[in-house]
Amino acid sequence: MWQAEHVAEKLQNGGLTTEIVTIETKGDKILDVSIAKIGSKGVFTEEIEEQLALGSIDIAVHSAKDMQSVLPEGFELIAFGEREHPCDVIVSDHPDLDLNQPITIGTSSTRRIALLAHYHPHIKTVPVRGNLQTRISKMKAGVCDGLFLAYAGVHRMGHDEMIAHEFPLNEFVPAVGQGSIAIECATSLTTDKKLEIKMLLNDASTEIQLLAERAYLRKLEGGCSIPVFALAAEENDKLLLTGGIISLDGKEMIKETVLVNKNNPALAGIELADKVFAQGGDNILRKIKNQLDD
Repeated sequence: MWQAEHVAEKLQNGGLTTEIVTIETKGDKILDVSIAKIGSKGVFTEEIEEQLALGSIDIAVHSAKDMQSVLPEGFELIAFGEREHPCDVIVSDHPDLDLNQPITIGTSSTRRIALLAHYHPHIKTVPVRGNLQTRISKMKAGVCDGLFLAYAGVHRMGHDEMIAHEFPLNEFVPAVGQGSIAIECATSLTTDKKLEIKMLLNDASTEIQLLAERAYLRKLEGGCSIPVFALAAEENDKLLLTGGIISLDGKEMIKETVLVNKNNPALAGIELADKVFAQGGDNILRKIKNQLDD
């Protein structure tokens, strides 16, 4: 809702009249099962796309990291909001929480579970899903000592004072698109509307980064349940893209970096995927898919 209200305000400031329509998705409703068990494709988008196709709404506001690598036919992403700091954090009631101790952290993300197992194997994880308020309530009830979350959501909801630890980006590379808002529409939306919406909402720098990251995700055929990661950064006229894949148990990780001309961000994603596959990433991906299917 924060994201929807933020987008509505920007559109209104640009002279457009807006109405927010709240739509619950499978990912919002089913909170006692992991995303991997529900099915990674369209968990947070399917019901919304039905309304886009019907024309009852013009655009959908998503967290970019929730968007599948390939959209269903008839839909497209037309804008990416300016990216918040993309790092992961631990939120806790205990500001002095020590990650070197045997603590319990709440998360349902396969990427975060795997990275914790890799860098902090002594830390136990428990599944915690729901919106931020729900997760914090579960933590306060004693389910876990802390929550593993994206900084962007914590910051937007005004809970910075609860951040007990910020993970370095060079180790805990975030999910593709983390920290940005993605705007989706039906391809049938009028060109004039698309252009006006993009002009008011799109951040050009973020768009370049996410086109690269999403191209990588698309080549790996990664969904919400596959622990892949990528983060792009601009360096003058170049685009630096770092990303990789990690096994579900955190024991095998491949991480590579490419540097390309930023005029062709999709090329960065393809080159990175090729490098990751060349180092054995395809074998890790195959194992992950087999384990998730069991």
